[in-house]
Amino acid sequence: MKKIAFCNQKGGVAKTTSALNIAAYLALNGKKTLLVDLDPQANATSGIGIDKSNLEYSVYHVLNEQVTIEQALQKTEIKLLAALPSNINLTGAEVELVNLMGREYRLKKALQEVQERFDYVIFDCPPSLGLLTLNGLTAAGSVIIPIQCEYYALEGLSQLVKTINLVQENLNPDLTIEGILMTLADYRTNLTKEVIGEVKKHFSNKVYKAIIPRTIKLTEAPGFGKPIALYSPGSIGAYKYEEVTMEIINAEKTEEMATEPLSREEVTTNLEETHG
Repeated sequence: MKKIAFCNQKGGVAKTTSALNIAAYLALNGKKTLLVDLDPQANATSGIGIDKSNLEYSVYHVLNEQVTIEQALQKTEIKLLAALPSNINLTGAEVELVNLMGREYRLKKALQEVQERFDYVIFDCPPSLGLLTLNGLTAAGSVIIPIQCEYYALEGLSQLVKTINLVQENLNPDLTIEGILMTLADYRTNLTKEVIGEVKKHFSNKVYKAIIPRTIKLTEAPGFGKPIALYSPGSIGAYKYEEVTMEIINAEKTEEMATEPLSREEVTTNLEETHG
């Protein structure tokens, strides 16, 4: 079971859009996939077509060990895609868990129950570096970092990489950076091209070839509770998310993605040099 956390403490980077659409395409490519919504805003939950206001159980109940993960799972329109949904109840989880032993391992422990059931687990982490994100990073094997093609693209990434380093050192030594996903690209501007070049310079082979454009269809799809694969399968946004999903599936076979990853020190140094 390959477990990937989508993480960036900066909001507005298409993190949830990327998590739910890649989860959908993994399932459509024959991979049994679980989408875990760790964000109290529950945008991944509603974006995949689940009514977040009418949940009997959610990830909140799983983290509090009130129910098993199997009891909280929800089906979706896509046959091989299941979801562990979220809702506003999750806002209280960090406060309720803060004094408990092993609080960072609650999600990892719960997932052991479905270890043989899924090929991929995708975590949509909240735009913060709190206990919910720590649960995602501790349970995950790798991290995909969405970065928007805008002026402050690298802002805050140094802190995120340091957090990943701390998780590696103290909670999850196997955690790696799976890749960097460029999002919200607008090729009408020179800035987009400059940001893409800058990110590729600092992250080398870790940047996915597929770059997600800024499109109306991707913006509209969540309002209909559908991933782009179902809402507008012929759109450029759908094509690009399918493309990056195939990069993930073929990561071990693709030469560019199978080369030696940057060390933690190299990534941190590159980011610190960028921001002085």
